[in-house]
Amino acid sequence: MSALGQVGDLLQLVPVQRAGAGLLLSALGLPIVGVVIVGLDIMPVRFAMMHVALLGIAAGQLLGLDPVLCALVACALAGAGVAPLARNADGLSGAMGLLMSLAIAAALLLLALSGVNANGAFALLWGSILAVRPADLAVLGALAVALPALFVWRRRDLALLLHDRELALCSGVAVQRLTVLLLVLVAVAVAGALRLTGALLVDALTLLPALAARRLGRSLVSITLWAVGIGLVVNVAGFLVSLAWDLPPGPVLVLAAGAVALAAHLVPERRTPSWRVPASSSVPSSH
Repeated sequence: MSALGQVGDLLQLVPVQRAGAGLLLSALGLPIVGVVIVGLDIMPVRFAMMHVALLGIAAGQLLGLDPVLCALVACALAGAGVAPLARNADGLSGAMGLLMSLAIAAALLLLALSGVNANGAFALLWGSILAVRPADLAVLGALAVALPALFVWRRRDLALLLHDRELALCSGVAVQRLTVLLLVLVAVAVAGALRLTGALLVDALTLLPALAARRLGRSLVSITLWAVGIGLVVNVAGFLVSLAWDLPPGPVLVLAAGAVALAAHLVPERRTPSWRVPASSSVPSSH
């Protein structure tokens, strides 16, 4: 059977259709999370949320609740909890290190005390794209609506915050509330991608498209559009390649996204991205 025929046959299966739908929905929202991570310079957040997700999974298995739902709740609470420490990248980095240590220790303790098989908890961290459920699609669909809507609604405030926190404060932006919202969305996005690529490979859906887009875009709007476009291309192409050659989708998506990011960095840089705000919403003068 040809590779094209194999892909056509596989696309008739409901789990494959759900996996493809999940990747399409994730491409509409998760690359925007990457733009936030890069703009706020909060790279440690995604590592911390992977550990918090494991704690939520362990708690879910202990209590007999849905592990992914528990991971979503745990990550959302953790994102909101560390927001007061996000006044600068250094303060947040220290908090993330502490959070990672405490979360992994608590998760391992829960698993040990409960007698729950740890293999099931750790398996979710590696992802199982064909195990995507309607509930997972609902979470990804909500993110695909909420994240672009937030960027359209608060574009000026986000541009100021991602460019310079102090400038945003002086311009009247509700920095603390907006930061809390962004960190919660980042945390939920990491947990929401668990069944797609797993928490350990979530960069393929979030960070790598944003890094490539930052090189190609010249404003917040263009960077965001580039990130979503790259996410769509990488997700669709990587998924089809994995189906055609019977390869694990997670690593294929990471390699595809990484190749695009490397190619983008070979493009001669014309100028540093400016995170511009619209002229009609110019920053008040201090004079």
